[in-house]
Amino acid sequence: MSKEALQLLLGYLLLVNLAAFVLMGLDKRRARRDKWRISEKTLFLPAVLGGSLGAILGMRLFHHKTKHWYFRYGLPALLAVQILLGVFLGRQLPF
Repeated sequence: MSKEALQLLLGYLLLVNLAAFVLMGLDKRRARRDKWRISEKTLFLPAVLGGSLGAILGMRLFHHKTKHWYFRYGLPALLAVQILLGVFLGRQLPF
């Protein structure tokens, strides 16, 4: 993988994780203020797109969605799959 491609990938992962983290915080804030909420599908989308670590950190820091089993167990499972996929793909790339 070229240096530019790696930088692009890392930038993407940083942004998608930041988005997942911020969405968790925003939804928690809206929940406390009894306002319109962000859908669970929308909260899961950045996690599925590579931001599962950011979603987990947001969930833990903001104590948000921790009682929902699909967030509590689904996000760590998704992170594990993404790490395994990254390792697998990393081994397939010629250097």
